Amino acid sequence: MTTEEFSETLKRIQELKCETQTLELKCASKGCPKRLFDTLSSFSNQDDGGVIVFGVDEEHDYQETGVYDPQDLQKQINAQCLQMEPVVRPLLTVLEKDGRSFVAAEIPGIDLADRPCCYRGQGRLKGSYRRCGDSDEPMTEYEIYSYEAFRKKYQDDIREIPRATLPSLNQEALAAYIRKLKEGKPNLAHLSDSEIYELMSITRNANITLNAVMLFSPYPQAYFPQLCITAVSIPGTEMGELGTQGERFSDNQRIEGSIPQMLESALQFVRKNMRLKTIIHPDTGLREDRYDYPLIAVREALVNALVHRDYSMHTEGMPIQIRIFEDRLEIWNPGGIYGRMKIDQLGKVQPDTRNPVLASALEVLGITENRYSGIPTIRKAMAAYDLRAPEFADERGSFVVRFYRDAPADKTTEPILPPTSGLEEPDLDIRNLLLFCKTPRTRKEICDYLGLASSSYAIQKYITPLANRGLIHLSIPERPKSPRQLYYSDFEKE
Repeated sequence: MTTEEFSETLKRIQELKCETQTLELKCASKGCPKRLFDTLSSFSNQDDGGVIVFGVDEEHDYQETGVYDPQDLQKQINAQCLQMEPVVRPLLTVLEKDGRSFVAAEIPGIDLADRPCCYRGQGRLKGSYRRCGDSDEPMTEYEIYSYEAFRKKYQDDIREIPRATLPSLNQEALAAYIRKLKEGKPNLAHLSDSEIYELMSITRNANITLNAVMLFSPYPQAYFPQLCITAVSIPGTEMGELGTQGERFSDNQRIEGSIPQMLESALQFVRKNMRLKTIIHPDTGLREDRYDYPLIAVREALVNALVHRDYSMHTEGMPIQIRIFEDRLEIWNPGGIYGRMKIDQLGKVQPDTRNPVLASALEVLGITENRYSGIPTIRKAMAAYDLRAPEFADERGSFVVRFYRDAPADKTTEPILPPTSGLEEPDLDIRNLLLFCKTPRTRKEICDYLGLASSSYAIQKYITPLANRGLIHLSIPERPKSPRQLYYSDFEKE
């Protein structure tokens, strides 16, 4: 950073009086701190890196004490950076202010393939840290393994399960899978079943794989008791709240079986514990039965959990969890986001796949498309229900999906419109619709433009949200249901 940027950083520290996810403060008025290793590791292990500012005393109301000797301090910082694995290369800046010297060490985030960065003197298991708010926390063994699994491309979905045998699998289900595999694939059709088993990772070195157990075993939980789903319905908004009769759970089920069986049973559990509302359409008078959450969104979230959970030995004691609260539904999946994917990229870029063989097998079985359409489908389904956008979170070894029963607090959220012009981005579809309405349009014209059969549905689902935002105007605003109503916009093409 420049000295001007450093000076602004010191001002912000005095305003905020706290450390942050990317800012660590050290006094260093009497010498260099002996242990920078924790912060050097945690900053290196996050994408944005971080800055260590020397010369501010956090324990005495963030007093600007300055450092003992900026030249020697820089040497000491570099000496500790050289003891990291991989070596940390800090960018050091010195600032003179009011007769005192301050030093900033910018620590860049290292590439995912090189993580975790650790203190060589303690090794990876004890010397690796991650930043949690304003503190440096030791990484768990699983977090360390996750980096190694990505770096070395471990395929835990095809690890060998010596206890399982080929006769122990459901032969009818396995035969049906092999038939589907051969359809339209002449290079596979002439191979024997045993050759296909090895080629398609049903077996590996003649041993049954985890992939085959989870898909074709009559009871996979005989080998892995916790590779299941635990599902609970909670009479409140937080775990631990009790119902009117003191019950902890309104419903509690352990869901077992193969992946296809668990998916179906989990959907049944969610359906059973959701409320079913009957809605009478205000314009058509038609009845519509609607659950708390769109079933297609729930199914996609469950499929993602079953396909993309971590199947390594580190998490085989952790089930997938379904938690149904009064105000939300949560699906907890063992294993955080895999690879380089970030939360804000979900559904927008093609991700790395943790279990590619399992994902391909489920595609053959028709359970998933394996086209990375799950997240966009979830978002669109929630928007079509006028519900708050789903939340996705990576919470230290778990990936969490949260569906909320209430509508968005901010009604300015853009509705997701169906594709109408061949363009994939929803904002482009909205712009096209607004441009179409530059000329005042009737309900039927808008309905035809959107390719829908019901004009009242088109107005309710797509025009009304835009009208609430002030992007669409009514020609007769005092009579919104007038048959002579026209809809127009002031939108200008950029």
